[in-house]
Amino acid sequence: MSEPKIAIVPPTHTIPPARFSHGVRKGNILQVAGQVGFLPAVAGQAPVPAGPGLREQTLQTLANVQAVLQTGGASWEDVVMIRVYLTDTGHFAEFNEIYNGYFANLLEAPAARTTVYVGLPAGLLVEIDALAVLG
Repeated sequence: MSEPKIAIVPPTHTIPPARFSHGVRKGNILQVAGQVGFLPAVAGQAPVPAGPGLREQTLQTLANVQAVLQTGGASWEDVVMIRVYLTDTGHFAEFNEIYNGYFANLLEAPAARTTVYVGLPAGLLVEIDALAVLG
């Protein structure tokens, strides 16, 4: 019998306006949907970006990914793939500096990563999703 698919919604996240989950776990697989640099949810208020800069948004985005991982029973050590979406090719070097600093002492074996350039809603500079395999 197949294991059920479970929607993952951290308590710090709002329910998305579109019909999708922040994460989905099925068996030992956890897919984290694209997260952006919104601050933790405040009841009755619209989501607010962590700040106008790439650093603030990247660090908050990583924190949001981590919240989904933890709610789904995973950690960064379980992540095998990270996809990064940047809105500006000029942000690549700065993003790498922030990303490398964040993971510097965190992981023995870093996840695979892909970076692409996309359009995001006004004011958002980065989006990140992750795929984790547990156990």
